[in-house]
Amino acid sequence: MAIQVPEKRRFHRIEFDAPCELHCLDSVWPTEVLDICLKGVLVKRPEGWDVPLRQPCEVTIHLNDHEAAIVMAVELRHVEAHRLGFKCQYIDLDSAAHLKRLVELNLGDQALLEREFAHLID
Repeated sequence: MAIQVPEKRRFHRIEFDAPCELHCLDSVWPTEVLDICLKGVLVKRPEGWDVPLRQPCEVTIHLNDHEAAIVMAVELRHVEAHRLGFKCQYIDLDSAAHLKRLVELNLGDQALLEREFAHLID
């Protein structure tokens, strides 16, 4: 019998395929979003990525064929062979509205969305 470890994650991840750019250490890497949540983003690891953990960066996620964007100040939290995980440190009001709408559409449950926002401000 397999032992299941309880999920510690408080924010639902939403699979989301969108182009993005990582701005870090005076370089820009084009890549793609794999999933996103209210507290961070997981992206494909771009070619030549050599940024150390805990490095502050900025991610620009392009929406609607570049008509809108979610821009977050992030910190690199984990690096895998093909993926990078970032924790959101700051998001402006317009980007937060876009992210909230994206989460709202994908969760489909207002109570769940409100619970996630309550965790966000804890």
